[in-house]
Amino acid sequence: MFAKLGRFTPLIVLLVCSQSSFAAEKIRVLLVDGQNNHNWRSTSPIIKASLETTGKFTVDVTSNLSEKEKDKPGSISPKIAFPPLLENYDVVVSNYNGASWPNSFNTDLESRLKEGKIGLVIIHAANNAFGGWKEYNQMIGMGWRDKGFGKRVKVDDQGQAEVIPKGQGDSTGHRYTGVFTVVVRDTEHPITKGMPKEWAHPRDELYDNLRGPAENLNILATSFSPGTKTHEPMIFTISYGKGRVFHTPLGHDAGAMGCAGFQATVERGTEWAATGKVSQKLPSDFPTEKVSLRK
Repeated sequence: MFAKLGRFTPLIVLLVCSQSSFAAEKIRVLLVDGQNNHNWRSTSPIIKASLETTGKFTVDVTSNLSEKEKDKPGSISPKIAFPPLLENYDVVVSNYNGASWPNSFNTDLESRLKEGKIGLVIIHAANNAFGGWKEYNQMIGMGWRDKGFGKRVKVDDQGQAEVIPKGQGDSTGHRYTGVFTVVVRDTEHPITKGMPKEWAHPRDELYDNLRGPAENLNILATSFSPGTKTHEPMIFTISYGKGRVFHTPLGHDAGAMGCAGFQATVERGTEWAATGKVSQKLPSDFPTEKVSLRK
C-alpha cells in the first residue's frame, strides 16, 4: 500500500510515526469526580485544563454521580463511563468525596498502585473520602478524620516534624481560612526542587490536624496555621508498596485552584506520581512573596 504513495512516502511515514510516538509518550491521567462536598463541577475543569496545557498529559474524566445528580449537566464532556479500566491509565487524580466506589475498582487500584503500575494524586477534600477503606487510608497517609482515628503530624518553625498519637489533640478541621504562605521543607525532591523557599497562596481552607496511619510520608511543604499555631503539611508524598502518591490539601475552590503555584505543584506532582520524575520547569508566573493568579 505504501508503494502507491510515491516519492513522498518516507516523509509521510516519518510524520505518522512521529505523531504516534508523541501521543504515546503522554502521561495518561484519569480524573475522578462526580461527588464532593466541594464544587467539583467548577474545579475539575481547572485541573484538567492545567494538566493538558503542559502538553505532557492526556486527561479523561470519569464521574461517579449520585442518583440525584445524574440528570444534571456534567462539568466536562465527553466523559468516560464509571468505573473505567485502570489498565488504560498511568495515574489517577481524585477530586472525589462521596459514596464508595465498587469493590472491584478499589481492589484494582490497590493492587496496581502497590505494584507500581499506576500513581495516585489526592487533592483537597479527596482526603475526606472513604474513612472505612483501610488501604485508602494507607495510600493517602493522612486525611480528614476524627482524632481517635489515627496519628497526626505537625512541624515546627525549623522544619522538625512531631508525631501526635491517636486520641491526643484535635480532630481534623480548617481553623483558618484565608491567604497563607507555603514553606518548602524538602528542596531536593523533584516536585519542589527549584521552588522559592516560601511562596504566597490565595484564600483557601488551611487543613489542620490531618489524621491517619502517617506512614511512609515525605513532607515537602507546610503552612503555618493561625488556628493551631503550628505548621501543617500542605504538600507531601506517600510510598504505597512500589507505588507513588502525591497529596495536597490545597485547592478548596476555583479561586484557590487559580493559584499558579497550586497548578504547577499539581502538574509536577502528577508527573512524579506517574513516573517518579519531574521534567517540567517552574512557570514564569510561579508565586513568590505575592499571590499569582491565573484566569
